[in-house]
Amino acid sequence: MRVILSLMGLSSCSEANFITPPVQDLVGGLNTATTEQYANFSYDGHYLVFASDRQSQRTIYLYDFQQRRLLPLPGLNQSGVLQDQPAISADGRYIVYVSELTGKPDIFIYDRQTFQTENITKNILGEKRHPTISGNGRFVAFESNRFGQWNIEVYDRGANIPLSLPQGQPLALPKKEQK
Repeated sequence: MRVILSLMGLSSCSEANFITPPVQDLVGGLNTATTEQYANFSYDGHYLVFASDRQSQRTIYLYDFQQRRLLPLPGLNQSGVLQDQPAISADGRYIVYVSELTGKPDIFIYDRQTFQTENITKNILGEKRHPTISGNGRFVAFESNRFGQWNIEVYDRGANIPLSLPQGQPLALPKKEQK
């Protein structure tokens, strides 16, 4: 009975809402004939960051849905080095990802405005994986096994970093308590 219900649910799915571009041989689009994974949207769906094997190595790409094209990420991808598991901040300014630039997996933050990359886990032993970044770009969470089991670690970039906020969205400040 469960199998029949599952199949009935699948048959009612409609592809009308899918806007996925078809697989292309061109490297300038969203999908190619290579493996593409870890898709992550910015707050408003303007940007989609993902990892792909399209250059014979795992690389990070940023797709602009409004312009329908890939955007350059100068300084992020390094030749001969794995870059993987990206996530993006609310307005698309910051991209956090795993890279083996130092010979071991580390978590890096890339700033699309300054083209600067920062390794936030260079002093952490053990494996690191699956980073995510808060909408405003201040906090980064990731999995680490440095204590012998997989745990969630949270890194605070500090109150003085330029925040990443969706266009037209003011920074919400806590209201003062009234007595």
